[in-house]
This record gives sequence, structure tokens and C-alpha cells, in this order.
Amino acid sequence: MSTALPDREYASFNEFYPTYLSEHSHRVNRQLHFLGSTLALLCLMLLLITHQWWWLPVAVLCGYGFAWIGHFMVEKNQPATFRHPLYSLMGDWVMYWQMLTGQISF
Repeated sequence: MSTALPDREYASFNEFYPTYLSEHSHRVNRQLHFLGSTLALLCLMLLLITHQWWWLPVAVLCGYGFAWIGHFMVEKNQPATFRHPLYSLMGDWVMYWQMLTGQISF
């Protein structure tokens, strides 16, 4: 079982991000994050198109649901969301962009 993120404060997102990436070392975990984030974006687009606000909780459920499955069932660690919610959210989207652009494999 992997260890959780250190229970500490980070001076900046740049300081946090390498630790964040280390908690996403398993390829399937990264794939689940990518899938959840993509579905969340699609739900947000549907919200904008349809003006049906129930797409917002569906977007959140997709984004966090797939990521948390990746952590609890694949990576066997605790999501950073619980200790560093803002930096974790930022990390999700930086990692998403880096996977999309080929900087990180998925």
C-alpha cells in the first residue's frame, strides 16, 4: 500500500506538484483521472448548452468518482483532495493537460 501525501503545508503549487505526481504513478490511476476529467468537461459543456443545472453535480461526480476509484482501488492511497483540495484540483488539470499534450504518459 502506498503512503498518503505528507500531512504538511506547501509554500506553493510548484512545491506541491511533484508530490502530487508521485501519488499518480500507476498508469491506470492516471487513465481513470483522465477519463473522469474528460467526462466532467463534457458534462459542463452540456450544462452550458442545455442550461440544465443537474449536469453540474454529474460533472463533479464524474471528476471525483473516477479519480477516487483510481486512488482507493488501483493506487491504494488517499486522494490529495482530502488534505489539499485546491492544490489537488489544480494538479488534476495540470496533469490532464500534460497527458493530453504527451508530457506524461497515460
